[in-house]
Amino acid sequence: MKSPRQAIIFAAGLGTRLQPVTHSIPKALIEVAGKPMLRHVIEKLLAAGVRKIVINLHHFPELIGNYLRGQNNFGANIQFSDETGQLLDTGGGLKKAAALFDPDFPVVIHNVDVISGIDLNRFYQYHLTSGSLATLFVQKRPSSRYLIFDEDRQLTGWKNTKTGEVIQATTPRGNTEELAFNGIHIVNPEIFQLMTENGKFSIIPTYLRLASQHKIIGFQDDTVPYIDIGKPESLAEAEKLFFEI
Repeated sequence: MKSPRQAIIFAAGLGTRLQPVTHSIPKALIEVAGKPMLRHVIEKLLAAGVRKIVINLHHFPELIGNYLRGQNNFGANIQFSDETGQLLDTGGGLKKAAALFDPDFPVVIHNVDVISGIDLNRFYQYHLTSGSLATLFVQKRPSSRYLIFDEDRQLTGWKNTKTGEVIQATTPRGNTEELAFNGIHIVNPEIFQLMTENGKFSIIPTYLRLASQHKIIGFQDDTVPYIDIGKPESLAEAEKLFFEI
């Protein structure tokens, strides 16, 4: 079984939902179970075989840099994508970092504030055998926004349950299912040539645009725990969850 070789950690966010804690430190360095979120993600990636990690920076970038230097970069090849001038969101951040990746291997994308029990090697193998341009880790769980997949697990649309807005990207094959996106995905490097958007933009509309002509599929595993540590009340829950995985 092949292992993932390279990854990007999205760590540039302002962490506004975690204020006032993030007034003095970046969200990536907030501790969960005695370790910064960033360390949890790095260790998970390294355990899966990743050796090259790109981290995008915006909020308190010097603190993240100092922390990693103090840990000798955990023995990994860590590079930074500087967004201090402008926060670029997920799509813009990924596109800006494109030149830092090896063009011969897929890129694992992992939000810094996500803790889950996903088996990254199994996820990576699924991506390779599917022949997809992008593979998204999804679950059947409550959410205000859902990605819509057909019976082939192809992305066909998006839905906002609060506003009722629905985007249909392509005609589905057979029945559809609404699944929540977990902030962990894998893309093939050729996607960079297909990203016509510029500046600050989210990756989800890009996936929806590309879904009409490319395989953008979902990897569903409802058996593993998952939490998005986006707000203070999530921290206590994350402490408990971490010890379960």
